[in-house]
Amino acid sequence: MVQISTSRRKALLRKYARNIKFLMILGSICLIVAALPKQAQFRYEFEKGKVWNQKDLVSPYSFAILKTPQEIESDRKTALASVTPVYRFDRDMGKQQIEGFRNDLGIKWHTAGLPENQQEKYQAVGANLLNEVYSRGVIKVNQKHQRAEALNITVLNNNVSTERNINDLFTRDRALNYCEQQLNARKDMDKAFLLDLISDRLLVNLTFDESFTAKLEKEALDNLSLTRGMVQIGETIVAKGATVNDDVFQKLQSYKKAFEDNARIDGNGNLVLFGRFLLVGLAITLLIVFLYLFRRDIYNDNRLVGLILMVVTAMLATLSVAIMLQIPTLYYIPYCIVPIIIRILFDTRLALYIHLLVVLIAGFFVPNSFEFAYYQITAGMVAIYTIKNLIRREQFLTSALIITATYLVAFLGISFIRQGSLASIEWLDFIPFTVSVLLTLLAYPLIYAFEKLFALTSDITLIELTNTNSPLLREMAFTAPGTFQHSLQVANLAENAIYAIGGNALLVRAGALYHDIGKIENPLFFIENQTSSFNPHDKLPYEESAQIIIRHVSKGIEMARRANLPDIVTDFIRTHHGNTRVDYFYQSFLKNFPEKFIDENIFRYPGPIPFSKETGVLMLADSVEAASRSLKEPNQKSISDLVDRIVKYKLDQDQLKDSNITLKDIETIKTIFKRMLMSIYHVRIEY
Repeated sequence: MVQISTSRRKALLRKYARNIKFLMILGSICLIVAALPKQAQFRYEFEKGKVWNQKDLVSPYSFAILKTPQEIESDRKTALASVTPVYRFDRDMGKQQIEGFRNDLGIKWHTAGLPENQQEKYQAVGANLLNEVYSRGVIKVNQKHQRAEALNITVLNNNVSTERNINDLFTRDRALNYCEQQLNARKDMDKAFLLDLISDRLLVNLTFDESFTAKLEKEALDNLSLTRGMVQIGETIVAKGATVNDDVFQKLQSYKKAFEDNARIDGNGNLVLFGRFLLVGLAITLLIVFLYLFRRDIYNDNRLVGLILMVVTAMLATLSVAIMLQIPTLYYIPYCIVPIIIRILFDTRLALYIHLLVVLIAGFFVPNSFEFAYYQITAGMVAIYTIKNLIRREQFLTSALIITATYLVAFLGISFIRQGSLASIEWLDFIPFTVSVLLTLLAYPLIYAFEKLFALTSDITLIELTNTNSPLLREMAFTAPGTFQHSLQVANLAENAIYAIGGNALLVRAGALYHDIGKIENPLFFIENQTSSFNPHDKLPYEESAQIIIRHVSKGIEMARRANLPDIVTDFIRTHHGNTRVDYFYQSFLKNFPEKFIDENIFRYPGPIPFSKETGVLMLADSVEAASRSLKEPNQKSISDLVDRIVKYKLDQDQLKDSNITLKDIETIKTIFKRMLMSIYHVRIEY
């Protein structure tokens, strides 16, 4: 079996990690290029009412001028109005109903008690009336034509069409009234008896042919022309300095359509695709270079690089789908969701950079790209600013309201520039921005999903962890109340210090609250939890006492794992004592047993030392707060000396060498600690 050395194994891991990173980058570029629209890009931007500042635009070929949507709709209504509804005439209906009338008359005649010699006369009058009615036609007007006045219809009789007006036809009610009027003149007949028989035999014999009418309407619409006039080759479409009025705007729209159609037919699709690959590849490469130069921790973690590429790719793919579906406006898409997710999971600078990158790429494929970029960049910046320090979940709603206000200000500004009139603003055009902001709230569940999928810890999770009603903190408050109060004070000290020097204040607070949870197991062995003069260490050897104290770190790590605390919080438990000694028991052992040899590591914490600003600040805050409790007469001088001594000791012990804390930061931290401790112990500052 071949043995691989540790150094060789690490080299292989680094090599394959780099290969995976490059594959992810290439895959992301290819997915974005594949998703984006494939047609060649029209080079000109134009808006109604703006001055054309480019050179004279001369048509390189002839093309038809497209009609406006309003013109097409007007033509459509005219075409539909020109199609008369088609009704089919049922020739057999009249014969059947007249024959039925005769039968009904024969059955009911004797029961009516009328004279026998009058039957033929009644039969002749009724049959003539029915024949007259059915010859003219009985119609039931289709519902969508009922409101039309003097409506002409086409009547099909044995495939012979004739134009008729509905006013010349009978409805059933009009036919019955007509028969009644005719019978009113016959005084020698029982009008009610005959009218009742006729009424039973009045049915519709002109029925609406919906399918044939729809076919005629479709043919009329299909024959509509979508263009009006031509622009000839060499003709000036718009001259430099001219205003883009309605007519010029329509010509430009038509030229753009003709350009895209010609590009699809005559253009080199491979070159268009390659051009997109170059643009997207350059943008993604700049992102990776940014990570390499300024966020090496993210660059070295393929998991985090993959998350960022996934967010960027997903947003641009969403834009592509929206373009493909031809939604009314692309402003429905929640572009601000990207900077919010990146800000919560990473930091402000990276969120802004990625948002700019997404907007730059999207700008190539949306209409009015400058206007689009202005809307989205300003809204994205506001989204980042409003959640710079996320301490409450309600900030998402506040952020949404401020983003909406930003969109509104930009919308009004652009509308005033375009139209110069408040009355002419189309307020319905602002609805897509509102929908976009509402969709931005989806960032909240998406952040949770990304946390679980990529094992990350967001500020939202940290907010939940800093709730003192969480199970672990409740247990500590009940079992080790002194440690709990100490942790609260440490959290306040560390949070203020890290806020001043720059860092994640929420992370520091969470780490401070949980850094001593290991003391829950043996709370009375720690002085802050002792309520009487009894000290259990008095009966133990110094080595054993030191090990009990040191073990609160490993016990805390075990408890954190059982409680599923994030690793980024557990790191505060590991590092808050670094690899320092438990000096009290070590010095006591040397003093009482000077002749004995002892391994110093028995009295030393296992480490590691702090490796970030946050963990370094917590170590200092923990040591300073604990030591301040031993001050018999806390005053300005004693507190100042204490803070200076503790910080100097940590520096001398090389506990902060990996924490990226500068000497300037150290001075700021000491100033904040001194001011806060004096406030805690109600020390009056000397003037």
